[in-house]
Amino acid sequence: MKKNKKENLEQLIKLLKKSYPDATCSLDFSTPFELVVSVMLSAQCTDERVNKTTPYIFSKYKTPEDFVKIQTSELEKLIHPCGFYKNKSKNIKSCAEKILSDYNGEVPKNIDDLITLPGIGRKSANVIMLEAYGKAVGIAVDTHAKRISNRLGLSSQSDPDKIEKDLIKLFPGKYLKDINHLFVWHGRNTCVARNPKCNSCSISHLCNYYRNNN
Repeated sequence: MKKNKKENLEQLIKLLKKSYPDATCSLDFSTPFELVVSVMLSAQCTDERVNKTTPYIFSKYKTPEDFVKIQTSELEKLIHPCGFYKNKSKNIKSCAEKILSDYNGEVPKNIDDLITLPGIGRKSANVIMLEAYGKAVGIAVDTHAKRISNRLGLSSQSDPDKIEKDLIKLFPGKYLKDINHLFVWHGRNTCVARNPKCNSCSISHLCNYYRNNN
């Protein structure tokens, strides 16, 4: 894709929205803190698995205080299906402690404070800002957004933070919310890592990868 063509970028968003009209966050949560926990559990784990794991957890433990009080061994057992349970358990408890001590028990509402929380990087902070507070302040560059950005030619970077900066330079702020959802859905359903479904892709004519491989 030629980066300097505004109409191509607008067409890209329009076509993806037509392909995925129901594109939203896939994680189930009721409060900002539940989303914080779910986001941490989703690292190197599918959202589907997280959603199967969290209902029982959230039925018993709801607040940062609850997670501070829970025994580490119990939390590890509860989140075991999501993988990396020892590290995730440590981060969840440390995050809950910091929210209690530094933010009066409330999940911060700005990205600078969010990224100070244990286990929360910029990608996760962008998700929390958008899904918990309705503010699209950036783009959560996960493995799907990275792959699509590289294949389309929107960014040649491999570092998620640098890819995010490239995308923000290209797309007007009004599209940030759409990109956060659409790139994830497109990456899961069409622009998969191996054997991407280029022949059924609605934006293949805008894609450098498709052009170079067909």
